[in-house]
Amino acid sequence: MLSQKTIDIVKSTAPILETHGVEITTYFYRTMFEAHPELLNIFNHANQSKGRQQTALANTVYAAAKYIDQLEVLLPAVKQIAHKHRSLAIKAEHYPIVGEYLLKAIKGVLGEAATDDIINAWAEAYGVIAQVFIDVEKEMYEQAEQHGWKDFKEFVIQRKVKESSLITSFYLKAKDGEPVPAYLPGQYVTIRTSIPGEEFLVNRQYSLSQAPGSHSFRISVKREADHSPEGKVSVYLHDQLQEGDTLEVSAPAGDFYLEQGTQPVALIAGGVGITPMMAMLGSIAQNEPDRKTVLIQAARNKEARAFEEEAAEQINRLSNGKMYVAYEEKKNESDVCDVTGYISKSFLQDVLDPQSICYVCGPVPFMQAVVRHLTELGFNEQNIKYEFFGPAMALRA
Repeated sequence: MLSQKTIDIVKSTAPILETHGVEITTYFYRTMFEAHPELLNIFNHANQSKGRQQTALANTVYAAAKYIDQLEVLLPAVKQIAHKHRSLAIKAEHYPIVGEYLLKAIKGVLGEAATDDIINAWAEAYGVIAQVFIDVEKEMYEQAEQHGWKDFKEFVIQRKVKESSLITSFYLKAKDGEPVPAYLPGQYVTIRTSIPGEEFLVNRQYSLSQAPGSHSFRISVKREADHSPEGKVSVYLHDQLQEGDTLEVSAPAGDFYLEQGTQPVALIAGGVGITPMMAMLGSIAQNEPDRKTVLIQAARNKEARAFEEEAAEQINRLSNGKMYVAYEEKKNESDVCDVTGYISKSFLQDVLDPQSICYVCGPVPFMQAVVRHLTELGFNEQNIKYEFFGPAMALRA
């Protein structure tokens, strides 16, 4: 338990962290990687170069300061981050390193304003917060090992299937021939590989894009721009890896998944955000075919739309299923869609049951717009669930 003095000091730093958080976390990652370059085998380099990881950590540190006396408030966020940590094989022994360089970053950025009292209070608070993460992740590692494996395992690419102009599916089978473990529809795996010419291993997290129950995993990867930070791994997967090649794969993880029940479901996807929705839709078709379900798929155009036939087949298996398609642009008049341009609030009001659990996934601006529409329409906040491809950040901000 933290002393009241420590709690008071840490809470008093919240306004400073709100203002200087990203500066502190940028300093933190730079100095930690300089001292421990081996950690670059774990972290997503694209998220670092884009500043997303720094922002996500800054939000977490600020929230920890604000709620240091109510850590239970942070538990949902802790579990979300812990899923990502477990899928990247971040271990208990990494936390002292993080703590050391986080305190150095606070001191380095704030200078004399970071008094000994502040540094000592944060050292004590960090120890408590780190232990919360370690305990949650220990349980996740044990569950992963019980149902499959603990860290990474070699998988063979069985098939590559082009789904659209940008998205290709990879069917992955365990090299040792063992069946894949059960997972929740909507969860993801981490892919780890070595790219020729790269000094460090690279990691990317991809949603599993088919319902549980198969003998293989399926991930569906959007090809990003060739020379962008995000493109490094996707281009390698698309252009270099072939059927028969191997990848290291984590056990499934993630807290964005379909909840079973009788409540209506709305699956709202933009672009490659369709991938977790295909697992959810397939699961509904297998296990709850009478459940009221709406799939809304937005894509740039017909060529960029993935899983057109598969989605229609799954919807047709449902007794109460509807599918709507939105194209940002129509290249041909023959391209059939329900919405041309962006999805509007009035459209959502027309096609969705107000009691629906809404699952939203896609580019951040798309999710911001959809979540705002749903909120303004009066959907229960607990029924609006969304998934970030990357570090979770404050969507409504």
